[in-house]
This record gives sequence, structure tokens and C-alpha cells, in this order.
Amino acid sequence: MRRDTFLKSLAALAATGAFPLSALAAANVKMMIPANPGGGWDTTGRALGKALTDSGAASTVTYDNKGGAAGALGLAQFINGSKGDPNALMVMGAVMLGGLITGKPPVSLSQVTPIARLTSEYNVFVLPANSPFKTMADVVAQLKKDPGSVKWGGGSRGSTEHIAAAMIAREVGVDPSKINYVAFRGGGEATAAILGGNVTVGGSGYSEFAEYINTGKMKALAVTSDTRLKGVNVPTLKEQGINVVIGNWRGVYGAPGISAAERQVLTEMILKAVKSRSWVEASEKNKWTAAVLTGAAFDKFVDDDMASLRATMVKSGMV
Repeated sequence: MRRDTFLKSLAALAATGAFPLSALAAANVKMMIPANPGGGWDTTGRALGKALTDSGAASTVTYDNKGGAAGALGLAQFINGSKGDPNALMVMGAVMLGGLITGKPPVSLSQVTPIARLTSEYNVFVLPANSPFKTMADVVAQLKKDPGSVKWGGGSRGSTEHIAAAMIAREVGVDPSKINYVAFRGGGEATAAILGGNVTVGGSGYSEFAEYINTGKMKALAVTSDTRLKGVNVPTLKEQGINVVIGNWRGVYGAPGISAAERQVLTEMILKAVKSRSWVEASEKNKWTAAVLTGAAFDKFVDDDMASLRATMVKSGMV
């Protein structure tokens, strides 16, 4: 019997209650990471893969990085190459939603299978260590004087840091369409640009910049949370008179065309993985907030967040 047929048979048995879902394990999960190495999706995908194997939910996990277009290139490859594969997973999140809104690629999330939201995280804006600016007020003053002279560096167009930069501009009375946003294909590229002083201010999830902030290679200006992050001595934008709060979340999808039973098997695997010690440790290290959501509730969350992001981006002049 072919292995994929065998797995489908197990999933069917599980759906009828003849076989416990918790006993199922894919021999090899194939993890699509729709970003270059070094960023939040890459960190999340590899931490999840380790949690899947450490918990026994999967035997092995292989990874495929495909960056570009806010994840749309990886999404397209996932759609075209994984149809019906019950062992395929793809990391995604709010950044992909923003990219799909702005980029309007010929692929959509409706073509793949929602599995779970995993984490929530807020962004931090930073300066290169040798920046002539010292505070967010300095950046805002220059932004008001000459919007184009302030280069905002971060993830792909439509990322949460891109949206946050546009919201900041709007809040301080600058036309958001005039911001000079430099998009990078992955967190590693963005980090290198900030460290090299090639952008004025950089933005990303706090975990991606934490080590550089702690070693003084970057100066943290503000976080996009409503209140200060636990254990992080960085003021919020709201504390500094800029009424902007925006969060980032990350999740995982399954392949197109899998059955309801196969979706449930993947969901059980993820729920088992996020209870593992390795996932808890990765979350603590990266300051991810647990935000697990599955099933119909996750489906609705994605639809609602897409609508909310679209409204915010329209208001900010991004679309």
C-alpha cells in the first residue's frame, strides 16, 4: 500500500473514532517557510518542526525556504506542489495577509487549508547604533520635515511594520503615501541593512532584534503594543504620544485538497507540538505570546483580520 494511501486510511479511521488521533504521526512533515532564512517565519517554522519531532507528533521534518512577495511566492509553490499532501504544512501570518492585499497575486489563502494560529507578537522599531537620531521624536521631526529622507526598513510590502510606519505617519500629520519604505525578502536581509546603516529606522518582531538590542548594536525606540512588553524596557508608541497599536500573529496552514479528517490529524499534531517543552522554551526565548486557535474559530479569525487589515491600509493610503 502506498504511504499516502495508508495515511489517508488512518485519517479516515480516526474520523470514525476507530483510531485515536493522538496515535497518528506523519513519517515526514514537509514544512514550507515562505521567507528567506533568519526572519520570524523561519524561526517559527523551525521551532515548530522541532516541537513536532520532540513531542512525537512527527517522525521527521524537512524545510523549504521560498522568500519573496510577503510570502506569496512560497504560497504559490505550496499550492502548486503540495495538493492533497496530508503531511505538508506552511507557516504564515498577518504579514502574508497584508502582502496579499497590496500585491494582489494570482494565489490566495482560500486555496489552502487553515490549521492553527500559533503565536502573537508585537513589533519594535530600532535605530542603527551609529544613527544621528536618538529617539522616536527625532525620527518624527525628520519625517515631518522631509518624509522621503526617512528610510523605513522591514519585511515585505504589506508587513505589519510597513502598516505601522504608515499609521505613524498618519498620526503625526504626514501623508502616509509619502513614506519611504524599503522592503526586504527576509529578516536576515533587513537586519543586515539596519546594522549597516542602510536604512534610517528598522522594524520587525521584537524577537528578531532582541540580541542586537541587548548588545547595543541597535537602539530600540518603541514597541507597537498597547502596554509595555513583559521584561522589555522599551516604551510603547502610545507612551510617546503616537496612538498606534498593531500586533503580528503567526500560524500554519495545510495543503490544498486535503480531507476534513486529514485536517483534523494535522490539527491534533500541532496541538500536541505546542504543549512540548521545546515549543514552550522557544516561545519564552522569542517572547512569543501563546495565541493558539484552531478549527472554525481560526477560519473566522483570518477572514476578520483580512478585512480589518484592508480597512487600516486603505485608511493609511497604502491601497
